[in-house]
Amino acid sequence: MHRFPLLSIALVSAVIACSNGSAAANSAAKTADSAAKAAAVSAAVNATAQPAAAPARDSLTDAADRGRIMGKESAPVWFVMVSDFQCPFCKTWHDSTFRMIEKDYVETGKLRMAFINFPLHANSLPASVTAMCAAAQGKFWGTHDRIFDTQNAWKGLKEPRPFLDSLAIASGADAAKLKSCEDDKHVEPLIAADQARFQKAGVGGTPTFYIGNATVVGAQPPKDFRRVIDSVLAAANKGK
Repeated sequence: MHRFPLLSIALVSAVIACSNGSAAANSAAKTADSAAKAAAVSAAVNATAQPAAAPARDSLTDAADRGRIMGKESAPVWFVMVSDFQCPFCKTWHDSTFRMIEKDYVETGKLRMAFINFPLHANSLPASVTAMCAAAQGKFWGTHDRIFDTQNAWKGLKEPRPFLDSLAIASGADAAKLKSCEDDKHVEPLIAADQARFQKAGVGGTPTFYIGNATVVGAQPPKDFRRVIDSVLAAANKGK
């Protein structure tokens, strides 16, 4: 089972984020200023997705948990994104910055990336369920991309599951296994555990990112992510 590295919190900035009932910037600032919050973030990021007060983990939930991780185990730095599939700012970040980080930092072995579910909108949970059930089949990232790419098409649907399922199937997921996973609610405790841990850690909006010992809140421009990532990588390499 995977473990994330300990984080010391350094607030970068908060400009554009979906809020969880309070200003994301205020919540992030509290996280940065409080040693207790910093410890809570470290605990949240280090935790496996073992749901509290939930049935024991099985091979499917373990596979789903592993499936939302991208990159080499040897990568020196973790890039952990706390995201909501229906958040428009998460889509903005996905469209403008995600593929740059994937190509320049994850595929080159510099970062290892993980997706944390933090559903805030009406159809966010169904989207997370579809994505994590696809993850159980090793099809998370293709489904993740298609969900963000088509956000405007499914966000207002009264029953989004058929549309979302079509995206997972287009990404290579087996339809019968996908339906069984969703019907049996296999991954919902895992999603709830994601949100509970990071809410306790002080996440107040999406997207929020943990990059080594840095925190970035909001859909910052690509150049800001390059600056932070390069700085964190330089420090990591210096410490070897």
